[in-house]
Amino acid sequence: MWYKILLFSSLVVALAVPEIKLVSFAQYQNLAEKKNNDTLYVVNFWVTWCKPCVAEMPYFEAAAKKFGNEKVKVLFIDLNYPREKEQVQNFINEKKVTSEVYLLDAGNPNNWIPAIDSNWSGAIPATVMFKEGKKVFFREGDMTANELDSIIKNKTGLK
Repeated sequence: MWYKILLFSSLVVALAVPEIKLVSFAQYQNLAEKKNNDTLYVVNFWVTWCKPCVAEMPYFEAAAKKFGNEKVKVLFIDLNYPREKEQVQNFINEKKVTSEVYLLDAGNPNNWIPAIDSNWSGAIPATVMFKEGKKVFFREGDMTANELDSIIKNKTGLK
């Protein structure tokens, strides 16, 4: 009986966690950068082995829930190697991440990092926000839950 319950609870968790999608840089751009609408797209770049990235993930998940009824969308862009997709999916399952997660397959980072922000050295975590097809925020480095909430409120006009 215990085994069946465990199996069932694993199945429920697997269904609640989104499947990671492999995307090119052009596909990534269509997810947020090129959306010309009044939604604020909060894009967090991270990898599974980055302690600050993992530490701030719950803040982004909480923001996605907190601002879920507003025009705010949180996207995680994972920068692990594409061949590590299963490892990333297992990580997302373990952490019970519910926001959309994409694994970027864009080749040489020196070719696409400057397109996200010319001041980005490539260090992670990094967060960029887009609204009405324009970049409205960029930060290289981690942030606290309060900082993230404050920035989202500022960029959306929420109080």
